[in-house]
Amino acid sequence: QVQLVESGGGLVQPGDSLRLSCAAPALTIRYSTMAWFRQAPGKEREGVSCITSSGSVTSYADSVKGRFTISRDSEKNMVYLQMNSLKPEEPAVYYCAEDTRPYSSSCLEARTMDHWGKGTLVTVSA
Repeated sequence: QVQLVESGGGLVQPGDSLRLSCAAPALTIRYSTMAWFRQAPGKEREGVSCITSSGSVTSYADSVKGRFTISRDSEKNMVYLQMNSLKPEEPAVYYCAEDTRPYSSSCLEARTMDHWGKGTLVTVSA
């Protein structure tokens, strides 16, 4: 059973930063493409960012380009999402997900993910 565990969510003000972490304590994700998704109440889950197994290729949703940065530490089985300049419309549950392929051209699409974490809540409010 794959376990992806997200952490780092919380309540912040508009313009603040947060760093989300995703751990895979019982599994190596070294050879997988990893991604972050988010889902706001009443909305569909959307891809935020993804990174290939080597870490050499990253992708971002247009809405977060220049503000969010995805990274990974394969030795520690960790994936991170640095979120800067958070906006009031960005509160959501943020999910870590794994595509077991080392490279995916569609890694911002939820249908391509093989495993999911339970999510961490990010609230942006003044």
